[in-house]
Amino acid sequence: MAEQSDIRAHKLIHGCMGLGGGWDSRPYTAEDVQHAESTVEAALAAGITAFDHADIYRYGKSEAVFGEVLARTPGLRGRIVLQTKCGIRMPDGDQPGHYDLRAASILRRVEESLGRLRTDVLDVLLLHRPDPLADPVEIAEALTSLRAQGLVRQFGVSNMTGPQIASLQAHLDVPLVVNQLEMSLAQRDWVEAGVLFNTPAATQNGFAPGTLESCASGGIRLQAWGPLAQGRFTTGTDTPVNRLVADLARRKDTTPQTILLWWLQRHPAGITPVIGTSRPERISACRDAVLREPDLTHEEWYELWVAARGRPLP
Repeated sequence: MAEQSDIRAHKLIHGCMGLGGGWDSRPYTAEDVQHAESTVEAALAAGITAFDHADIYRYGKSEAVFGEVLARTPGLRGRIVLQTKCGIRMPDGDQPGHYDLRAASILRRVEESLGRLRTDVLDVLLLHRPDPLADPVEIAEALTSLRAQGLVRQFGVSNMTGPQIASLQAHLDVPLVVNQLEMSLAQRDWVEAGVLFNTPAATQNGFAPGTLESCASGGIRLQAWGPLAQGRFTTGTDTPVNRLVADLARRKDTTPQTILLWWLQRHPAGITPVIGTSRPERISACRDAVLREPDLTHEEWYELWVAARGRPLP
């Protein structure tokens, strides 16, 4: 597999959840397609060539408008990596939302995503959430079939612990290469669960101690969703952590957004942020996270962590 086709080689990914109009079943519009096109152009201009989707985003419309962009831009598909997710079922009438990783559901969802994205192959498929009723053997058979048919090149998971990944990997001949988790300076359970053992952080958000280490040792690339914390640390709010982020950005000749992304990328586990903004100016502000290596010292990394905690480390 060419390096650029391997999702693990990408330093930054654009998350497409914001594309496609409203979170409802109403059809997308020409304006929604134009918005998707300008977002993709901004990402490419920032050096981002990997795009993250999920079959549920905007009820499938995020994938559909992206497929429209691919259809009207000859050669674009060969320049990018497409990743999508399946496994979450939205509420439907009296049926509550639930998780579904049965083999038939996985195969059907992939077929539908391929149709909406207007492509013959997915570069990466992630299982979106753990399904307590899932049979790892059945999942493995579905993924093996997708690989054998040439419909999916790489596989991964999202929001799973190390033991859950190991249980599935035991039945798979191909490696799982990604685990996508919520990780940011605001959502710090991923780092605190492995350090602050006597705090609730050790059990929150699925971050059982050892998850990061097991992923790193198994060659599984960590992807961070929500890495910019919805602008919490890059707005005009006057807080100690916001002032520190802004000061570091000035000293490093970069943007506050890049500082937040570097904080994740600096971790030795190997973390690829997935930025979800669809505003071109905010995408552009992340450019240095692609073009430059993380320029944070050991001490600066800890300064940010402690400032975000709002209290000293024990």
